[in-house]
Amino acid sequence: MAFVPFDEEGRQSAVDRVWQPVRDHHAALQAVVEEAARVARTPIATVSIVDRARQCIVAKRGDVDDEMPRAASFCAHAIHRPGEPMIVPDARHDRRFADNPFVVAAPFIRFYAGIPLVDRAGYPIGALCVIDDKLHDTMPDLFRLGELARGVERLIAH
Repeated sequence: MAFVPFDEEGRQSAVDRVWQPVRDHHAALQAVVEEAARVARTPIATVSIVDRARQCIVAKRGDVDDEMPRAASFCAHAIHRPGEPMIVPDARHDRRFADNPFVVAAPFIRFYAGIPLVDRAGYPIGALCVIDDKLHDTMPDLFRLGELARGVERLIAH
């Protein structure tokens, strides 16, 4: 189960405010995930919003479900350290994810890098992430992924 932050009520209010901007900026968000996948050289990239009980994928590249339980979400872990990327070099050997249904079955996540998205008040609302079913010998350009994440925040997190 993903850790729930102390002020979940305030965080959820921030999440509730992003749904309309997400719809208004879908094309721009789609362009961000395409660029993130290119930068990281991964088949999957997403912009996700972590709601009360689920993670919703609002833009994606690759074969990934549009929604999943928060308890199975990698991004639900990433949001707990705003300002810091969460890197999982091999999900099979990370105690948080070794038994995760997305590790033991399709899409068989091995590598994950997520950049938390925050609103202007600092509430974490989701993540920009890149995912691969293969291990990576080198880290993606985290500075560039961070720039892309800040662009997403400017679009949706007012």
